[in-house]
Amino acid sequence: MKTQLTMALMMTAALGLMSAARADIPDTVEGHVLAAQDAAGLDFPGTLDVLCIQPADGSDPSAAARAANAGKPRAIPARETWYAEPAKVFDNVYFVGTKINNAWAIKTSAGIILLDTMYNYAAETEIIGGFKKLGLDPATIKYVIVSHGHGDHDEGARMLQDRYGARIIMGGPDWDAITKANNMPGGVPKRDIVATDGQKVTLGNTTVTILLTPGHTLGTLSFLFPVKDQGKTYQVAYSGGMGFNFPRSRERFDTYIASAKKFGDAAKASGADIIFSNHSMYDQAWIRSRWQRKPGEISPFVIGTEAVARYATVLSECAKAAKLRLKGS
Repeated sequence: MKTQLTMALMMTAALGLMSAARADIPDTVEGHVLAAQDAAGLDFPGTLDVLCIQPADGSDPSAAARAANAGKPRAIPARETWYAEPAKVFDNVYFVGTKINNAWAIKTSAGIILLDTMYNYAAETEIIGGFKKLGLDPATIKYVIVSHGHGDHDEGARMLQDRYGARIIMGGPDWDAITKANNMPGGVPKRDIVATDGQKVTLGNTTVTILLTPGHTLGTLSFLFPVKDQGKTYQVAYSGGMGFNFPRSRERFDTYIASAKKFGDAAKASGADIIFSNHSMYDQAWIRSRWQRKPGEISPFVIGTEAVARYATVLSECAKAAKLRLKGS
């Protein structure tokens, strides 16, 4: 049923029944979902699926499962369900993630900036093993920037901190949360650099700009940075947290919506023409990193500034619809 709904949304988007750029979008669940599906088009079906197909009463469909599994050891899934070969995707950027969770290595003239570290069970294989397959030295990782404090993005941080002395950057509220919980497989990293809004992390010839974009978690970070492809420079907008798996309230959705706008505005100002995220369902990273290009062919990651703007619209419009679904809204 969910697949059928997704296909229906995609088909409607392709027909262009509503322009996401219109200012007269009805402030209804249906109005915002239509705006989101139009913005998603055929580029972001996974984002639309996850964010816009929600229970009618506004409840969190994953809340019961999270509560039931709280405090229990996590089962490690079979390797074939998550393992992905590493790949060089730009002149200076490498995909070292799984089929589900993304991690990105940005190679600079003075070492490597790593974005996200995935689950503990995958970090050694995908990051350390992936670096070696790609001819990179994991000892040159100088900074690890964690988009937010969930296990599928932060559990490899302590290993990289202890083994290579990498500096760990995370949002303040998420440092607080993981330190208080103190139950991270692989160990909680020692509190290090607390990210600030607009912070520039410069290593050699490359700068990553950090945006505070609370919503998914209160410490969620998003990023802007340049990449080189066949000698040409492009701009990446990295969306650091998307799902609505948080305590749902109108105020929290307002925070999320404001962050989506902030992310979209910053992406536009930077001229971003690439979307990265930390889940392949959102940016199709695993699929795109397998792409075999012909000489001179543009990267499949380069989608254009207009598509990047539409991505931010999907986040915002789905969140507006979810807020209206809450009981009492």
